[in-house]
Amino acid sequence: MNIPFLQLKRESASCGPELERALSRVVKSGWYVLGPELEALESEFAAYLKIPFAAGVGSGTDALTLALEASGVIERDKSHEVITSALSAAFSALAIWRAGAIPRFVDVDSSTLQIDPTQIESSVGEQTRAIVPVHLYGQSCDLQRIDDLAGKYQLLVIEDACQAHGSRFNGAALGTWGHAAAFSFYPTKNLGALGDGGMVVTHEEEIWRRVKKLRHGGQDRTGHHEMLGCNSRLDELQAAVLRFKLKLLESRNETRRQMAARYDEAFADLDLTVLPATPDLVTNRHLYVVRTPRREELRGHLAEHGVETLVHYPIPLPCQPALQRFVLPGQRFPMAEKAASEVFSLPLYPELTEAEQQHVILAVRRFFKK
Repeated sequence: MNIPFLQLKRESASCGPELERALSRVVKSGWYVLGPELEALESEFAAYLKIPFAAGVGSGTDALTLALEASGVIERDKSHEVITSALSAAFSALAIWRAGAIPRFVDVDSSTLQIDPTQIESSVGEQTRAIVPVHLYGQSCDLQRIDDLAGKYQLLVIEDACQAHGSRFNGAALGTWGHAAAFSFYPTKNLGALGDGGMVVTHEEEIWRRVKKLRHGGQDRTGHHEMLGCNSRLDELQAAVLRFKLKLLESRNETRRQMAARYDEAFADLDLTVLPATPDLVTNRHLYVVRTPRREELRGHLAEHGVETLVHYPIPLPCQPALQRFVLPGQRFPMAEKAASEVFSLPLYPELTEAEQQHVILAVRRFFKK
């Protein structure tokens, strides 16, 4: 049995007629950019999160960049700094840099692998303007402590919720805790488009209005560029697809949780660390992440048994060649570096069959001779 890490075509096949109707609706309308489908998606996604404002953009990276720009606290060429996690996709840091700020990295908590709030305070300096907590793997950062620190030092919190569609902390959706948040609709996300896309959500009307201008070249009306912006618009075809998929998000997340629970039970007696859910978190189980010092040995064993696995993420951000210049002298990130050498992800998606998941389970247990 060969089990791919993810097969997006299974999802598309399961809802093909609905997707075709959504795409056909847009084609027949003849309106492909900044039209009624996007407006409807923005309204529906905001209602789903219970937040007032949402603006669709071209990618999750753009969403984070534009949220930071629109916040108004970063001035280019002023060496302003934004604190973020040492363990994430590089796009988190790239978005900070594109917004005109310097990313400053903080190590992760050894058990949750989220940014360690106990180390954030020592990284706050005169140039710090914001904190970007990354809800890695769909889990939640310790938002209460991060919000307390932000209030103490008058910093903005811009959430990187690109993996956190449908996750909740203390009853509130991730993405609604900070001043603004970025979501990604990259195809592999729990809410994925048939291409790229992103969304900025916020409680603040002024941030929302600025994002809408920035995404459209800085225009406040056609041909009148009030500010320097970019070209980052979530098109009507993707918006129509996402409107349909949004209706399925909760049920698909619940399926992921049930599948993850089967893994949890099957691995409970193994010498294998499963990334724990943050307390008070309802997680979307975006990824099923395990860790072991024998990672490469176990991954090789699983590959021999037809199970594809992936590593998210093999190189901490401070160790990335393009980002090392942002690391301060003497800074160390031992928890992120250790985790990056041990973590990997098992297949977990709603279209994975029970027989396929059982094959994965048996292969893992066979490695540990259980």
